[in-house]
Amino acid sequence: MTTSEAIILAGGQGVRMRSKRTKTLQELGSKPMIRYIVDCARNTGFERIHIVYGGDGDEIRNQVPDRDINWVHQASPLGTGHAVQQAIPHVAEDSIVCVLYGDIPFIQSATVARLIELASAHTLALLTAEQKNPTGYGRIKRDNSGALKLIIEEKDASPEEKKISEVNAGPIAARAKPLASWLQLLRNENSQSEYYLTDVIGYAVADGVAVASCKASQADETAGVNSRVEQARLERILQMKHAERLMQEGVQLMDPARFDLRGNCSAGKDCRIDVNVIIEGSVTLADDVMIESNNVIRDSVLGPGVTIHPNCVIEGAEIGAHCTIGPFARIRPGTVIGKNAKVGNFVEIKASAIGDETKINHHAYIGDAQIGNRVNIGSGVVTCNYDGKKKHRTIIGDRVFIGSNCSLVAPIEILAGAIVGAGSTISKKVNARELVVERAAVRTFKRNR
Repeated sequence: MTTSEAIILAGGQGVRMRSKRTKTLQELGSKPMIRYIVDCARNTGFERIHIVYGGDGDEIRNQVPDRDINWVHQASPLGTGHAVQQAIPHVAEDSIVCVLYGDIPFIQSATVARLIELASAHTLALLTAEQKNPTGYGRIKRDNSGALKLIIEEKDASPEEKKISEVNAGPIAARAKPLASWLQLLRNENSQSEYYLTDVIGYAVADGVAVASCKASQADETAGVNSRVEQARLERILQMKHAERLMQEGVQLMDPARFDLRGNCSAGKDCRIDVNVIIEGSVTLADDVMIESNNVIRDSVLGPGVTIHPNCVIEGAEIGAHCTIGPFARIRPGTVIGKNAKVGNFVEIKASAIGDETKINHHAYIGDAQIGNRVNIGSGVVTCNYDGKKKHRTIIGDRVFIGSNCSLVAPIEILAGAIVGAGSTISKKVNARELVVERAAVRTFKRNR
């Protein structure tokens, strides 16, 4: 049985993007483009994956930490043909090799599998596309019978050749042994003084090899990213795909064009998401969740019936059933909020457990705390959890009432049923059902006019 291997070209510098990062590390949906291609190759089932990179490879390796990838360094950026020349010695002679590009993120594994099948039968196959505006693409030249003859890069094309609408989409598949021989014939006698991979088509035709081609089933499969404009256009395509999937699963998006999913989201029935909501990482929404406008939800679980009012940031949190959050609340990582709790405006919670039916209505900071059920936290309450060196815990029992403008100096424990009067600074344990008030004496002075 013939094996197949992938060569992914990831050395493009992306000069037109005006970025310090290599082109394939530019992101779509908060994920580097190279990750989309590697995932496609894995889903296709290649026996080996080779990635050709240029310059300093540390950054790209950090983004693709897969241990089984063979990394190939292209010391000088001398073109796509030169890049494949560096990788071909690592490929088994009897395998089918498929060359993929790290800046074509939407190509599907089914399309790649079709290319491999064509190469198995015809020795060489490439992916083409019809473009209404083919500017920037290499043009496909065919003879009178329709057989593919060669590819003309745009910078080397005549005015007549530039009118051709069928273009080279980039990926090719071929038997490794003849491909290696054609690569040795490449010359850089062109306007860019580069070794073009596309020139192997002409060498294959000269050897009497029939070149097969297929077109991508979806137009955006072959869309490449060479500029910030193209990056933004593909980002919108990606986001609309995410939005359509969620709507098909029953989520009501008030405006799909103003919704961003930068990760994974699973949702129950009758969830509603208003405009300008960003979901990042891995987010789970139970039934009847309502997320109002201008919220960022990241790596969190929202229970049944949760309502997130506008302008909140929620990260790494678990929010229990029928809670209301916000507006203008910040829930930081490590926070678990129980059922029917209320977190109001300008409240920040970090690494804390909040009990059922507890209310923290406004202007408070709760950090490294364990708070029981049916607790009331007044406005302006601060858990003083950091002493300059270490973080300390605050423990508050059930049914505790903390008045406004209190400072709770951790480590501290306030037991069930206690009341802390407004304006108090508490640094010692408060026993159950005690009333504690700590205030400075009032001093009055006459003013001299």
